[in-house]
Amino acid sequence: VQLQASGGGLVQAGGSLSLSCVASGRTISTYHMGWFRQAPGKEREFVARITWDSRTYYADSVKGRFTISRDNAKNTVYLQMNSLKPEDTAIYYCAAARVVTVVAGNFGSWGQGTLVTVSS
Repeated sequence: VQLQASGGGLVQAGGSLSLSCVASGRTISTYHMGWFRQAPGKEREFVARITWDSRTYYADSVKGRFTISRDNAKNTVYLQMNSLKPEDTAIYYCAAARVVTVVAGNFGSWGQGTLVTVSS
């Protein structure tokens, strides 16, 4: 499955952004989908995950502020980000996996990333 992330941009602290990840090539309905991020000089880290049946799981750093969702009819996964902080600044990647996991290495397909910059 090919993934295309979009929706990044520049936002002030406290603001909101909504990321989208559109899949092509095959349906994502049987995939578990995730969002990861990588800040400059840091390793890629898990942000959120949604299973094929819409069970969600979040990193502690974003819990209560970010919401992951999916629309299988549109072959799209979303990440709604509220109350953004400067430390949320990173390139955000969407990914697809065949297993329920938060480990980046277990995700077989990745999008190209979209940059989110949060100014203080």
